[in-house]
Amino acid sequence: MSRSGAFCPRCGEEISEPPTDRPELPGAQRDSERVLCDACYFEEFDLVDAPEEIQVRVCAQCGAVHRGNRWVDVGAEDYTDIAVEQVSEALGIHVDAQSVAWQVAPEQVDKNNIRMHAEFSGVVRGTPVTEEVVVPVSISRQTCERCGKIAGGSFASIVQVRAEGRDPTDEEVSRARTIAEEYVAAREATGSRDAFITETKELDEGLNMKISTNKLGQGVAKRITEQLGGSYSDSKRLVTEDEDGQKLYRMSYAVRLPRYQRGEVIDPEDGDGPVLVRSIQGNLKGTRLATGEQYEASFEESEAPDATRLGFREDGERTTLVAVEDENAVQVLDPETFESKTVARPDYLDTDADEVPVIKSRAGLHVLPANDEREDEA
Repeated sequence: MSRSGAFCPRCGEEISEPPTDRPELPGAQRDSERVLCDACYFEEFDLVDAPEEIQVRVCAQCGAVHRGNRWVDVGAEDYTDIAVEQVSEALGIHVDAQSVAWQVAPEQVDKNNIRMHAEFSGVVRGTPVTEEVVVPVSISRQTCERCGKIAGGSFASIVQVRAEGRDPTDEEVSRARTIAEEYVAAREATGSRDAFITETKELDEGLNMKISTNKLGQGVAKRITEQLGGSYSDSKRLVTEDEDGQKLYRMSYAVRLPRYQRGEVIDPEDGDGPVLVRSIQGNLKGTRLATGEQYEASFEESEAPDATRLGFREDGERTTLVAVEDENAVQVLDPETFESKTVARPDYLDTDADEVPVIKSRAGLHVLPANDEREDEA
């Protein structure tokens, strides 16, 4: 063994040459541990520097974990993996150790306490060393800021869903609610913990939602009108001022669904007969029941032309096609009186059919499309 001519300052034994795996730079301060002999060095050597205890803060409501200075959604019910991760980050390995390997075995003491049994091995000064440590981990269940805000009823915007000249249907209310929940959930999935719906109320006249931010409220209103038609308007109300004197506003978004619905039969005031509504996106579009021609409301009328409501496609009944009189008329059986009636022949009518769907209203008896794909256009 190569001798250095130096002696251990603790026991006086001559020591070998310092390890060559950590070359010292000129002028660098010499590590006091490096001048000790192996016997004295290993007397006080610790392979692992472990904390006495680790506390994992989790939200009792949503399961988020507090890391650093923020709450992070982890989607975990069992926090053992989280405990292993935090113990791993807290442990320190001696700088002189090489070829370090380790394994950890968690011991679940109870719901809120875990013991982490960690075993380490490595090589120091050419000598294999092992060490075992036990780190207690306590699960501290608290309430994160997001859940605190929800519980406290915090919100920045209100979205109200109504319909023009009528009450929204149960289906429309359900669809609007689903659209809002899916949109907010998508924002939350991107990591935004400010994305949530504080309160949802279904009313006879529509739907009210309290939403966490103004931007989310506007996004919800926009997507509801994109999918269900109609329009929305906004208004703001001063709520308070922050510490810097900035004014904070609460926004209200009023969604107005169209006066008419897809599948509704209306009679516009133009004298050309009833229309089956097939689209409420932008200007109202539909099909004339007398001719089968396409109808579109004027720009000024938008999605709400003046018209008489006659019913819905679902109100139609199948009846017998008695005869084809000519290119403009056919005979069908009246589904109520079973009398043969002459009605207009729209171009979508299948003259080879035995039965056709009809709707009877104050405007008379009209043949409905049997399976008109144009009605499903957005």
